[in-house]
Amino acid sequence: MEDCQFPTTKIIPSVQIKSQNNVADFFFDIRGIVHYEFVPTGQTVNQVYYLEVLERLREEVRWKRPELFANNSWILHHDNAPAHMVLSMREFLATKQITVLEHPAYSPDLSPNDFFLFPKIKEILKGRHFDDIDDIRSNTTALKTIPQNQFQNCFEGWTRRWHRCMTSQGKYFEGDHSSIQHSGL
Repeated sequence: MEDCQFPTTKIIPSVQIKSQNNVADFFFDIRGIVHYEFVPTGQTVNQVYYLEVLERLREEVRWKRPELFANNSWILHHDNAPAHMVLSMREFLATKQITVLEHPAYSPDLSPNDFFLFPKIKEILKGRHFDDIDDIRSNTTALKTIPQNQFQNCFEGWTRRWHRCMTSQGKYFEGDHSSIQHSGL
């Protein structure tokens, strides 16, 4: 693990928000939300559907982050969900030259979605009752108003967590504070 390096290019993690009958996909980077969409009611998030989502994500990266798209310097980070790991998905990503940052199994502490975006969603939605799916959608899209510096802080924290994981050689650790020293952090 000593040879592991946290990439310095822009990373776009994906997050799926699930409720009883609804799912939303959010993709963000250090500057903010890049793409989000709600899964149509009754649609299963399978490999075919996720490929369509990634095509739309690529178009959003092309328009919102043209400098990253032009030199192919963005990296996708998604979890190990079955739809993300199938052969057809890996072939699609290779064909489109989309670099993927592998996510270690059973490591929610290394997922910006778990330590950053989910708590933001809970802040926005906590203790509220929603009348219908449109009400949920309009309130969830408030995530687009998160200030850029909070996204930057998220990625700095993510970098620290990766370094801690590498320093501990993948062994369990708790919290962000430790006696483990990181060069440059």
